[in-house]
Amino acid sequence: MCRSHCDCQWYHAERGERPVTETAIPLPDRLAAPAAGWTVDTDVVVVGSGIAGLSTALRYTRSTPQGRVVLVTKDTISNGSTRWAQGGIAAAVAPSDALTHMVDTMAAGAGMCDAEAVRTLVNEGPDALRWLLDLGTAFDRGDDGALALTREGGHHAARIAHAGGDATGAEIERALTAAVRAEPRIEVIEHAFVPDLLCGPNPEHAMRGEPAERPHAVCGATVHVMGEGRRDGVGAVRARAVVLATGGMGQVFGATTNPAVSTGDGLALALRAGAGVRDLEFVQFHPTVLWLGSEARGQQPLISEAVRGEGAFLVDSSGRRFMLGEHELADLAPRDVVAKAVARAMEATGSSHVYLDARHFGSDTWRGRFPTILASCLEHGIDPVHDLVPVAPAAHYASGGVQVDLNGRTSLRGLYAVGEVARTGVHGANRLASNSLLEGVVFADRIARTIAEEPPTRTWPAEFDAGGLVDPSIVPELRAIMSRHVGVLRDGAGLAAAAERLAELAGSGARSVEAGVPAWEATNMLTVAAVLTRAATARTETRGAHWRADHPGSTQGRREHVTVELRRGRPSSYTIPRGGPKRLRSGPLVAALGEEAGVLAARTVMEALHEDVAFGPGQCRLPAGIGVDVTSVATIPETQIRTGHIVARAGGVVAGLPVAEAAFWQVAEGVVEVRREAADGDEVKRGDTLMRVTGRTRDLLTAERTALNLLTHLSGVATATRGWVTAVAGTRARIRDTRKTHAGLRVLEKYAVRCGGGVNHRFGLGDAALVKDNHIVAAGGVAEAVRAVREAHPDVPLEVEVDRLDQIEPALAAGAEEILLDNFTVAELREAVTLVAGRARLEASGGLTLTTAPQVAATGVDYLAVGALTHSSPALDIALDLEN
Repeated sequence: MCRSHCDCQWYHAERGERPVTETAIPLPDRLAAPAAGWTVDTDVVVVGSGIAGLSTALRYTRSTPQGRVVLVTKDTISNGSTRWAQGGIAAAVAPSDALTHMVDTMAAGAGMCDAEAVRTLVNEGPDALRWLLDLGTAFDRGDDGALALTREGGHHAARIAHAGGDATGAEIERALTAAVRAEPRIEVIEHAFVPDLLCGPNPEHAMRGEPAERPHAVCGATVHVMGEGRRDGVGAVRARAVVLATGGMGQVFGATTNPAVSTGDGLALALRAGAGVRDLEFVQFHPTVLWLGSEARGQQPLISEAVRGEGAFLVDSSGRRFMLGEHELADLAPRDVVAKAVARAMEATGSSHVYLDARHFGSDTWRGRFPTILASCLEHGIDPVHDLVPVAPAAHYASGGVQVDLNGRTSLRGLYAVGEVARTGVHGANRLASNSLLEGVVFADRIARTIAEEPPTRTWPAEFDAGGLVDPSIVPELRAIMSRHVGVLRDGAGLAAAAERLAELAGSGARSVEAGVPAWEATNMLTVAAVLTRAATARTETRGAHWRADHPGSTQGRREHVTVELRRGRPSSYTIPRGGPKRLRSGPLVAALGEEAGVLAARTVMEALHEDVAFGPGQCRLPAGIGVDVTSVATIPETQIRTGHIVARAGGVVAGLPVAEAAFWQVAEGVVEVRREAADGDEVKRGDTLMRVTGRTRDLLTAERTALNLLTHLSGVATATRGWVTAVAGTRARIRDTRKTHAGLRVLEKYAVRCGGGVNHRFGLGDAALVKDNHIVAAGGVAEAVRAVREAHPDVPLEVEVDRLDQIEPALAAGAEEILLDNFTVAELREAVTLVAGRARLEASGGLTLTTAPQVAATGVDYLAVGALTHSSPALDIALDLEN
C-alpha cells in the first residue's frame, strides 16, 4: 500500500465527519505484476486518452515551454468513451444563459452539487468551447454560420453544440488526437495498461517536520505495454505528477453504454494509492439505450437525449405517454427522473422495455441530424423512420469519483484526476446531459495550469510488498450481481447480498492466476464493485440517480456526501456534510470585509438564515442548511428564475448591501447574479433601486426576510451615524461607536458605523484596554490600574475613563493614551482639553444628543462616543420587489 493505515477516526472527527465503517470484503492492496524492465522520466503522466486526458496533455505543454508528458492509453488513442458521445457539449455561449445553465445543473444534481464547481464549469465553459473550435473541431452550424445549438433533458435553453449531427464525441476526439500527435513533447504509449501508481514519501511533510510516510505522494506509474506500443512489457514512468483520466466504470454492470475499456481502472488505482472516492453511489443509468433482448451483455447502443430534444417521446407497451405529468419538462426531464419513470412503466406493464417514438421526424431529419443512431438501429433490424424504437435503462455515467478540488488535486501529493473518473462536485447526484464533455475540458485546463505553476516536489518510489489478483472468471457473475442488486433499483437486502457475494469472490483466492490485463481488469472491477456497493449501502435515502426501494424519499436530515477509502484492503466509508466551512470563506462578505471579519459576518448571516429555516412541518427542528420555505417550495417551480429589486422606501444612508447579497448567496449557494445600483455609504432617496438580484425565485423569497432584516438595520445605523457626523462637521471631532451592540451583530454594526462616516472604538475586550471606575476600585487607584495593564500588555491601546477633572492628571502620569470623559458638561470638557494640552486623545461620552453635539465637538475633544448608534437606531425602510 502507498499510504499508512493507522486509525484515522480522529482525523475525520476533526472535520465533522461521521465515523468510519468497514466491510469485510478483502481486496488487494496492490496488483501482482512483473518487475519493471524499463524506466522513463517525464514531468507528467496522463492515464487515459479521452477528451479529459488529451486536453490535459495539450494544455500542459502549452502552459510550460519545456514540460514533457507521457500519455498512456489502454487501447488506441481514439478508442475511449469520448468517441461514443452523441448528444454534444453544453456551454452558456450567450452570457445571459449562464445563470440558467447553473440552475439547470443544480436542479439535475438533486441538491448534491458543489455550487462553486458548477459556477466554475459554467463561467469557464464558453472559453473551453472556443478552445476546441480553435483546435479545428467542426461543430455543426446553421444557415447563418452560427453554432447550431440544441436542447437535451434537463436543459431549459438551447445551449448544446454538436458535430456530425450525433457524432460530437468522435469529432472532438479527432481534433484533439491530431493536436496531440502534432506535439513533440507528448509521448503517446498505446495498448498500455497501468497496474499501479508509484508512491513515495511526501517531501513537503518531511520539510515541515511531520512524518514523511503519511500521507504518501504519487510519483509515477507502472505501465504494461501489450506488445504493440513503442515500449514492451512492464516498465516504470516516473514523474512529478500523475493525472488520472481513465473514464468510467460501466463494465461492472451487465448492460452499459460504456466501451469495453471502461473497467474502473482509475478509481481502483486511486483507491489502492490511498485516495478517497466520493458520491460513487450516484451511477447514472441512461433511460434510452437500445434494447437488444434480455440476454444482451456489454456495451449497448445509446439513443441520445438529443432525439427527445428534437421532439421524440416515450411510450409504454400500451402506447401511453407516461412522462406527461411526471415532470414539468416531460420527456426532457433530467435523466434520473426519466430512468425511474421508465423502470416504473416497465414494472406496471410487465415489459422488459419501453419505446421511443420518433416516427414523425421523417427520413430527412433522421439522416441529417442522427445518422449514427439511425445506422445503429438499422444494423439491429429497427427502422426508426417507421418503427417504435425499443429502449431500456443501462449503466451510463459515474457522477461521483475520485475526490478532487477545483484544480483537480486529490488528497495525495502529485495525484490529479479529471473527467468521469473525478468527482469535481459539478454533477451532484445526477449529471445534467452534455455537461461531461465540458467538464473534461474546463478542469483539464485548471489541472494543467496548476501543475505548470505549482509543480509538485519530485520524490522517488518506495518499495512495496507483493500484490494480489482475482480470477478473471468471476467477471460474468460480478456483472450479474451488480446489475441485479446495485442497478437502477436498490434496497438494503439486495445490497447486503451483493456485499456478501463480492466478499466471497474476493476471498476465493487466485494464487495461480497469471498476471496480465484480464486479471488486472477483473481485480479493478471487483474493487470498484465493492466500493460502489459500500457507498450505496451507506446512503439510506433516494436521491438523484440513487434509488432505494426501501427508502423511497429523500431524507429531511442534512445532506451528506459518502466517501469511501480502502483501509487495510477493505472498503471503509464515512460521511461529511455537503458544503461545510469552506463555503464561508468565499462570497461577497469576505470580499467586502476581508477574510477574518468576512467569515465571522458570513457565519452571522448563516445563523440568521437558520432562524427562518430551522423548523420543518410540525415545528420539527432541522440541522443547519436543510430547512426550506414551505410556501415557496409549494408554489414555485424549482427552476423558475426571477429578478428582484432591492428598493429604498425612505431616504437615508445605505449600509449592508454585501450582507444582503451574502444572504441571497448562501441560500442560492452562489447560483445568483447580483448587480448593485448603489454602494454602501451612499445617500439614497425614496424609490431608489439599491441592488438587483437574479436567481431561483424560491431562493430569493427564502432569503428575503433575513437579507432585509440586516440591510434595513445596518442602513439605519449608517443613517443615524451620518446625522451625527453632519452635526459635528467643521470640527476636529470624529463620531465613534461603543460595544453597545446587539448579540452576534457587532462586526456588522460597526461596519455600518464606518459606512455612515464614523469610526470604530474597540471591537472586544482583548484588542484595547479601557480602565473604568470598577477597575480603579479593584486595583486601588487609577495609577495602579494603568500600571498593571501596561505591565501585562505593553502594546495594547490604553484608555482610562474618568468622571472628574482631578482624575485626569494621575491617568496621564500613569501612561494613559486616551481619556474617556464620562458625562462632563461642555464647560468641563473645555477645561479638560486645556488641561491635557494634547498629551492624550480625549473622548466625550454620556448624555450626548444631536442638539448638543456641535457644542461638545467645538470644545476640541477628539471623539464623541455614541452608544445609541448601534443599539437604538431605527431601521431604514427597504423592500424587495419581484419583476413580473
